[in-house]
Amino acid sequence: MPDLLIELFSEEIPARMQGKAADDLRKMVTDGLVAAGLTYAGAAAFSTPRRLALSIEGLTAESHAVREERRGPKVGAPAQAIEGFLRGVGLSIDDLEVRDDKKGEVYFAVLERPGRKAAEIVAEVLENTIRTFPWPKSMRWGAGTLKWVRPLHSILCLLVDEGGAEVVPLDVDGITSGKTTRGHRFMTPDAFSVTSFDDYEAKLKRAHVILRADERAEAIWNAATNQAFALGLEVVEDRGLLAEVAGLVEWPVVLIGQIGEDFLGLPPEVLQTSMKEHQKFFSVRNPKTGRIERFVTVANMETADNGATILAGNQKVLSARLSDAKFFWENDLRTVERQGMKAWTDQLANVTFHAKLGSQAERIDRIAALAREIAPMVGAKPDLAEEAARIAKADLASEMVYEFPELQGRMGSYYAKAAGHDDGVPEACLEHYSPLGPSDDVPTAPVSVAVALADKIDMLASFWWIDEKPTGSKDPFALRRAALGFTRLMLENQISLGLRELILTAYQPHDDALGSVIQRDELDQKSAAAKWLGVSPNEADQIYAKVYEARKAAGRVSTSLLDLGIDWSNVPHPSDDLLAFFHDRLKVFLRDKGIRHDIIDACIAMPGNDDLTLLVKRAEALAATLATDDGENLIQGFKRANNILSQAEDKDGVEYSYGADIKFAEAQAEKDLFAALDAAEAKIAPAMQAEDFGTAMAAMAALRGPIDAFFTDVQVNADSEILRRNRLNLLSRIRKICLSVADLTKIEG
Repeated sequence: MPDLLIELFSEEIPARMQGKAADDLRKMVTDGLVAAGLTYAGAAAFSTPRRLALSIEGLTAESHAVREERRGPKVGAPAQAIEGFLRGVGLSIDDLEVRDDKKGEVYFAVLERPGRKAAEIVAEVLENTIRTFPWPKSMRWGAGTLKWVRPLHSILCLLVDEGGAEVVPLDVDGITSGKTTRGHRFMTPDAFSVTSFDDYEAKLKRAHVILRADERAEAIWNAATNQAFALGLEVVEDRGLLAEVAGLVEWPVVLIGQIGEDFLGLPPEVLQTSMKEHQKFFSVRNPKTGRIERFVTVANMETADNGATILAGNQKVLSARLSDAKFFWENDLRTVERQGMKAWTDQLANVTFHAKLGSQAERIDRIAALAREIAPMVGAKPDLAEEAARIAKADLASEMVYEFPELQGRMGSYYAKAAGHDDGVPEACLEHYSPLGPSDDVPTAPVSVAVALADKIDMLASFWWIDEKPTGSKDPFALRRAALGFTRLMLENQISLGLRELILTAYQPHDDALGSVIQRDELDQKSAAAKWLGVSPNEADQIYAKVYEARKAAGRVSTSLLDLGIDWSNVPHPSDDLLAFFHDRLKVFLRDKGIRHDIIDACIAMPGNDDLTLLVKRAEALAATLATDDGENLIQGFKRANNILSQAEDKDGVEYSYGADIKFAEAQAEKDLFAALDAAEAKIAPAMQAEDFGTAMAAMAALRGPIDAFFTDVQVNADSEILRRNRLNLLSRIRKICLSVADLTKIEG
């Protein structure tokens, strides 16, 4: 079986595109080969700045011959049907066979396709791959029609077997395939031929090209860390930057340079961000002081002066970049010293958060009010929480964050300290954005937690208010991330609060706006309000009438809809939908921790499902119980009791919930079940009141034995109607006690 080697050699491919391009090349070629009838043992793709390469091992030498039969229309069918069938199979009517069928004679087409040589198939598949390659951006050059990310110079395509290497003939817009490639652009630019993949990789390395991206990355990291260690320093780890730099060079040469003394006073994050974004430099930190004191740059060639000229040029450019950063930093500090952070918060009144939700300043007002409400629930002082919320986003108006948006929050903490804030307020400026991802650290400081929760619940409630919800894979405002971040803040800090009430509090500013619309009787906006309430315009009129009368009775001109004493229980509200969204995010979060979705559903169906922390405790306790033999078998006993009871209630048209009487118990198993239910109820009720779900679940699981014995020894549908009713009422007690712990009807299996 031959091996296949492909290389597409071009001008420099952007680093961010190389990894996906290599994967696309592998997938498109292998899928095409398999579709054409070839198989292979293994495939690996590689990329450097100037080439994509693919190695396929164990390729079959040719495809198998194929014989296929297709059933056509009946003999005598309309001419159009027969002509359509002939076009589909590419035959004439004389080539068809007539065979007897149950319903008469039928045309059959027998298609025989001979096997094809691998070279022929490879040429066809590779040309199609090149012409249809899914580059995010591509270009044309010269007079040809071919599009590639950068001008394509050569195609290497070899089939290698025991007899040697054979060039697969191929011509794409005048680019003819061959067996040659080139090494490093400057150090070894001459062309050379190859005979196999091993020969190809070895000769590339001798020509100063490391083919494998992971090998280049490892070489960069090892050289950088070793040089830094020799100076008593450490390289700041940045895997994303490492992968990008590995895609910028074919022969990495690591150089370590100095940062000018004038810039060492800049915050480490400023130095690191400026060097990474503008120059693709790694930061080198002094572990004793935490300062960024040097940088690592990676050149693409060796030089006679060991990189001194390259390093000098890089240091010159870096000084210009850092001069800008220093200017922004000092300008911002002067602003803070003269006017405090209020100068920036005032500017945010002119910055739109969203066209339907007002300015950033209006959003800050909402977050501050929410943070003040949340603070006592998380152990923070309300005044500090509000203070932090009011300045947490002030740095959005600073010059530094305007230049480096990724530093928002981080710069805010520096500026808050410079403005004299303390007691956790500066830290909240940084931490209130967290957690941004599933692996991010979760803030634990009370002030930070209060502001972070307020920020996320306002984000969610506001976009729910204007009906901008995530749909399918689209989530332009990162609302799923906000909900997951809120959930992690609650769970990892063990915060217990009513989420439904918090959502309604977050809606209050928007409710006030709606109430003002109703009070002013702005009919043109009532339809929008009706849509928000989820009711028809006619139903909305009835709600408006209630609101108006309540306002009149309360002597209020403008107030929140939530404060008017109206029973909103039958009125749909976006808070219900948002709470369901939190539950969906919680399912995803707990699924990753091994808790089944039906267990979560069983707990969500219970009262108090808006307390996420208690909900998770209940779900964890139920999952642990169901993992035991008693718990698993109890579910079967519960379902049997529930099914018998439900069928009897449907048949008799009554509800059996009036309490069973032990004096009618005959069998010992029946009496034992009475005693077991009494004992379980005595344990479960106080345990649930104390939110001790483990004890409650254990007491429920202990019913497994008595319930099994009852169904073994006792006939529920006895001949005596008195005994039957009493036993059905006993089953009702089983259902009631079990459902007081969790809705076991949701459990699958």
